[in-house]
Amino acid sequence: MNLTKAVITAASPNHRSLPIQTLVDRDGVSRSVLEILLREIHSTGIEDVCLVIHPGDEDAYRQAIADTPVRLKFIEQKERRGYGHALSLAADFTKGEAFFHAVGDHLFISDDSKRSCAQQLIELATTEDCAMSAVQSTRETEIQHYGTIAGNLERSATGEALYAIRDVIEKPTPTEAEQKLIVPGLRAGRYLTFFGMHVFTPLVMEMLIAKVSTSSENIQLSPVLAELARREHYTALKVEGGRQDLSQKYGLFHAQLALALAGSESKAVMQDLLEIVARSRH
Repeated sequence: MNLTKAVITAASPNHRSLPIQTLVDRDGVSRSVLEILLREIHSTGIEDVCLVIHPGDEDAYRQAIADTPVRLKFIEQKERRGYGHALSLAADFTKGEAFFHAVGDHLFISDDSKRSCAQQLIELATTEDCAMSAVQSTRETEIQHYGTIAGNLERSATGEALYAIRDVIEKPTPTEAEQKLIVPGLRAGRYLTFFGMHVFTPLVMEMLIAKVSTSSENIQLSPVLAELARREHYTALKVEGGRQDLSQKYGLFHAQLALALAGSESKAVMQDLLEIVARSRH
């Protein structure tokens, strides 16, 4: 598998402003959320990125990523037909190739000082030559926000832990998860939820296009991925790191805090936080 392209979806009317918000990255430089994400993608060697956006947002996005190191293509989602439909609009861009995909309203903070979260995922997906999604262990009280998988533990060719995905359910209830999404080896009340980044084979785009052409309803991604698991080997990797979902309450605050604590000035930031907490008690 040779990955040369990436697709970012950022067309949701409710979240469209999040990628252009400014944060201070772990190097202490003020950048937009989107620019931080593009730099992570570029760290993997990918130089061509397609952004699926809300109509009329291209100028604002270009202003927010003036210092981007990648080549960009913008596609507008002119019909509100769901996440899967938005991703399908990049079919001409991917041209039947495997591709990396990330959502535009997340940031990813790696715990590995040498590899970004995207690098961890892409390196192993390339070695295994299969579709692979990054996942994170999540409490049952939070799974209603994410696509959640059922899977069996297996080992990669290099001995790393992977999960062979059996099923995918979008935003399950705790009861549904307990009945259908138990993953051996996880603590009780924990489930594997999507991290916000994936490596997809061409079959994913083929299935999305087929869904769009045969249905007038909204097209979601999780049912397509559940079908993918039945048609080809599809795996999940628990990356060393954490996702920051900017669409959640205090999402931007939590993302900024995570970036600061992962950066070179973490000790100073921690001292400032302790002083703020101490003052708040008086």
